[in-house]
Amino acid sequence: MKKFTKVFKGTAFTSQSPKEVQILQDYLFCINNDGLIEKRVSPEDAEYKEILNEYQGTGNFHSLGEGQYFLPGFVDLHVHAPQWAQSGTALDIPLYDWLNTYTFPIESKFADLDFAKDVYEDVVSTLLANGTTTALYFATVHKEASLLLAEICAKKGQRGLVGKVVMDDPEQNPDFYRDADAKTAIADTEEFILAVKKLAESTKQGVYPVVTPRFIPSCTDEALKGLGELAAKYDTHIQSHCSESDWAHNYVKERFNKNDAFALHDFGLLRDKSVMAHCNFLDDHDAELFAKTGTAIGHCPISNAYFANSVIPIAHFHSKGVEIGLGSDISGGFSPSLFDNARQAVMSSRMLEDGVNPALPAGNRGVPDSRITINEAFYLVTAGGGESLSLPVGRLEENYAWDAQIIDTTIPTSKLPIFNKKENLLDIFQKVMYLTRPENIREVWVQGEKVHSRN
Repeated sequence: MKKFTKVFKGTAFTSQSPKEVQILQDYLFCINNDGLIEKRVSPEDAEYKEILNEYQGTGNFHSLGEGQYFLPGFVDLHVHAPQWAQSGTALDIPLYDWLNTYTFPIESKFADLDFAKDVYEDVVSTLLANGTTTALYFATVHKEASLLLAEICAKKGQRGLVGKVVMDDPEQNPDFYRDADAKTAIADTEEFILAVKKLAESTKQGVYPVVTPRFIPSCTDEALKGLGELAAKYDTHIQSHCSESDWAHNYVKERFNKNDAFALHDFGLLRDKSVMAHCNFLDDHDAELFAKTGTAIGHCPISNAYFANSVIPIAHFHSKGVEIGLGSDISGGFSPSLFDNARQAVMSSRMLEDGVNPALPAGNRGVPDSRITINEAFYLVTAGGGESLSLPVGRLEENYAWDAQIIDTTIPTSKLPIFNKKENLLDIFQKVMYLTRPENIREVWVQGEKVHSRN
């Protein structure tokens, strides 16, 4: 028999399709030396008892207890790591004012590497404790601090995709917080890319450099063009904001006489490894361009409730073939939990479908066929996130990374209402998705390594 590094036994939930959850009851998950699921074995398979006999009772056999379940690790497609220091504040003012009054001053402090270390270590640990095994991070304009974030992800075992932010336009950014000029921004980004690629050579779960123009309003044409060329040269991931709010969307239309999507594409920034946050104001032509280029949407439902001035039609864009995952958007979104964001994605979609103005007749109030289910939100936060990043994560399937959360529904301070041991497993899955709190996340594994445990 082939030797496995670890074998896990228990009931798991993973996405079969965007609308279907697959229940894997009492399965064995056999992990190889690379941290991948090499074999997934059901109790009906001939090998099941043989593998059990071989590994049960050994140190590398892990069996779930009563009331415990496996979920895939969550994929967060939009995190502003430095903004963790201001999470939960200033969510009552418009986006433009929020950026200039609160966000840019806090981000400017990351020139201090001691301050950066304190915040970055805490945000990575917090996201891991909330079940986020892969995170797509905006850092700041500071090359050294951005590299520090990648190093912390590598050390703590999280799969981090990290971008040194570019914002070089002196007319749109404060003097105290911006790149000196486009040439400096591009040179610093290239040095950052090379340093992270070097770091990745010794990091099991992977760390990745990300080309990161903050958004079109913050960048000159020269910087946007140079960043598109760097992404092509090094085949990196790309991230930015796209059509997030009325203000940002209209700014780009006035500057380029076209929507964000087509302006970004002109600079070579829409590619198969591109993730654009928000995208609330995409039209059908924009969505078709996203689908054609393989560009994904990082949907941030909590943040959108505060800053987007609208509810994004997720179901509609998904039906047009656009890849979509979920993002927390710390700190525009106050919660580091993607469970919270999955729940909000469902609620926001229902508000879009049903409408919110009680003065209108029910039939005129909303946008038909807009709602998504918790099954679909689960897909977005797992498999959808993996597909958006073109990485083999987000599914408990063979040849995917063993990125897993162990959910314990029996924690005394956070017990889920499961009173029948024979309760339908799909009902239990829904309770897990709606009611899990950080206390219920007993362990978190990334690439076959335990990175978080709660005693």
